Amino acid sequence: MEKKGFFAEFKEFALRGSVMDLAVGVIIGAAFQAIVNSLVEDILSPLLGLILQDNFSSLSLDLFDGAVSIRYGAFFMAIINFVIMAFVIFLIVKGINTLRNRGKKNETPDPTEKECPFCKTMISIGATRCPNCTSELEK
Repeated sequence: MEKKGFFAEFKEFALRGSVMDLAVGVIIGAAFQAIVNSLVEDILSPLLGLILQDNFSSLSLDLFDGAVSIRYGAFFMAIINFVIMAFVIFLIVKGINTLRNRGKKNETPDPTEKECPFCKTMISIGATRCPNCTSELEK
């Protein structure tokens, strides 16, 4: 067995196809996250602010004379970000699965049983004689 060096093993790992696919996915995901953040912060938050008559993402609850500020508006915006990202990822995976399954044929497995023409019971496909009525069967 050939002993590989640390860097040779790392190179083999890093250049494997699945690692490269993962890297591309992470980069695209980060770029898409910026788009979703902009959608929520620049479009949805102001629209919700119109309804609530306040900037929604800046809503907070001050406790102990302002010593602690709970920013629940920003938390709700993060939840909306998550829901949008999860929905888009769901749609992408659903689309990929649809495309992947489109190329596959609806393969039916080979039958393992057949019907005896004499007694109409189900028997093994390779049987030459029916175990129920003992009739000889054609192959």
